[in-house]
Amino acid sequence: MALVVSLGLAAHCRDRIDRWIAQTVLPPVLSDVSVEVRGMDGTLLRAFAVENGRMRLALRLEEVDPKFVEMLIAYEDRRFFRHHGVDYRAMLRAGVQALWYGEVVSGASTITMQVARLLENSGTGSSAGKLRQIRVALALERHLSKAEILTLYLHHAPYGGAVEGLRAASFAWFGKEPVRLTEAEAALLVALPQSPEKRRPDRHPQAALEARARVLARLQFAPEARQPEVPRQMHAFPQDAPHLAARLHRQSAATRRHDTTIDPHMQRQMQALALRAVAGQAKGVSAAIMVADHSTGAIIAHVGSPAFSGDNGALGFVDMTDALRSPGSTLKPLVYGLAFDEGLAHPDTLINDAPVAFGSYAPQNFDGQFRGMLTVRDALTLSLNIPPVLLTHELGAARLMSGLRRAGTRPELPAGQAGLAVALGGVGMRLTDLVQLYAGIAQGGRAVPLRVEREHAAKTGRFLSPVGAWQVSHILAGIAPPSGFSAATGQVAYKTGTSYGHRDAWAIGFDGQHVVGVWLGRPDGTPVPGAFGGDLAAPVLFEAFGRIGSIRMPLPLPPADTLILGTAHLPAPLRVFQSREAVFSDIPNRPVVIFPPDGTVLRRSGFGVPLKLRAGVLPLTVLVDGLPTVTNLRVRDVVLPLSAAGFTRISVVDAQGRSDSVEIRLD
Repeated sequence: MALVVSLGLAAHCRDRIDRWIAQTVLPPVLSDVSVEVRGMDGTLLRAFAVENGRMRLALRLEEVDPKFVEMLIAYEDRRFFRHHGVDYRAMLRAGVQALWYGEVVSGASTITMQVARLLENSGTGSSAGKLRQIRVALALERHLSKAEILTLYLHHAPYGGAVEGLRAASFAWFGKEPVRLTEAEAALLVALPQSPEKRRPDRHPQAALEARARVLARLQFAPEARQPEVPRQMHAFPQDAPHLAARLHRQSAATRRHDTTIDPHMQRQMQALALRAVAGQAKGVSAAIMVADHSTGAIIAHVGSPAFSGDNGALGFVDMTDALRSPGSTLKPLVYGLAFDEGLAHPDTLINDAPVAFGSYAPQNFDGQFRGMLTVRDALTLSLNIPPVLLTHELGAARLMSGLRRAGTRPELPAGQAGLAVALGGVGMRLTDLVQLYAGIAQGGRAVPLRVEREHAAKTGRFLSPVGAWQVSHILAGIAPPSGFSAATGQVAYKTGTSYGHRDAWAIGFDGQHVVGVWLGRPDGTPVPGAFGGDLAAPVLFEAFGRIGSIRMPLPLPPADTLILGTAHLPAPLRVFQSREAVFSDIPNRPVVIFPPDGTVLRRSGFGVPLKLRAGVLPLTVLVDGLPTVTNLRVRDVVLPLSAAGFTRISVVDAQGRSDSVEIRLD
């Protein structure tokens, strides 16, 4: 009977304990981990703190060095995989030792009990607290696997200061992921959670050394001749691409991990370059750099400012890749490309850089001078202002705005309506927009959406023809590099720009694979006296390409239908730029060649060929076979030094761009 009663009481107790465990209200077991922004190879770029500023990085068990896991279990809880949350043998041993020595000699908390304490942030000093840990530990073992419990420990174990979890600790103390740890590193990370503040290596290095030595000794690791020093300071958590990371976090706060297209090595290179670019500059000058692969649109480096701080008055927290600024002359390539596509001009078309006015708007060149007749190619190379305004007048400012939007940019007009000043930078653009525009030019006139997420984005609509895009690229590739840089490693097609009042200095360029954008200026929009895109931003652009690689990817060959001819051999309407009205109307007072008449055959002499003209606005320009021979002519007769036998075309252009030409033959 006594046996039956005993068995019944045991069963009753078992059932009561079972219900007691089953009714346990568990703390949340989903770890709140830091939001992470990672590079294209998985490298951590930036992590955001969780509650109370703590750093707790997400970690999977397979991402941990197996040696660390073995050491942790062997040192903390040898029967972890055999007990159900409580190690009764360890509790009995700890109790006997406490009675024998009169003090606590060893602990009996299992890893599961430690997880219970960490999840509830409860102490261990009271019997009630210990009983609660036992109850929660037993309940956790019923709901979670051993691997899940171990993962919770690896997320919540304290490692000093605001650092929680193994992965954050590995970054903080060793500056690396915990996938591969040395024995000494693993032993220190096993020892720290028992007393994270008293054993902090940066504050109590001797205590940290002794704790690490105890772990190694208990686990019977063969001591090395000389153990390495413990780290004397915490490593800073990565802060690469901080503006981009902040934007991604702001746009999708619920996403725990952002996998980006950023190349971590390239990102750090460009961050260092931005710092170098502003060194020695006036107070408050900032810089921004973007690098993208124009074949995919993937952004591989994003620098919003030289430093993510307010130092030196440069407003470093402002992301200048996304700030609206005047683009200066950087839109001129699009103007010329659209003009090529519309049949208004060809790179070797002659255009008159002379004073002109459209109502009250009278554009001027940056240096206040005028070059007269020159080719469109030279006009773009020299970044003159009059020719692109003439072309925009024919295209229509709305056509230019449409081209910008079809290229995937987001232009914003300060006055709400486009005028001719758009061609010279009278529109709000971002560095991101300009990189997008030039990426499309590099891709033959097809818009390439820039992206920072891993998903591949297909190219969208076309804004330039392949021929027009190549012609623009070919001209830009012919611009000489800034002083101190050589084109020996390959061509870079690039354009600089300076906004009105020297507020913005730009340089945007590309080779066969990458497009790079550089901006320098003050974020608050105040001028930087003497700052020019060619002097300030272009050297940074070429240094950026040098950091990408020593050899440039080649630019593409011209499309098969590209018209590659000199001025004299172009179709007549393309030899000299004229407005559409001029083409279809008999313009009064246009210059006329009186002598020699068209088609005349003259005998060669040693005195040249006399040229007599009528009408036309002075000064005049005379071209022979498309090449300027006499410029700034202020009389209407001149002797041309012609002596070679054969056909020769003589053209005359006046100050208003009106022209006449004849073809003669010398025998």
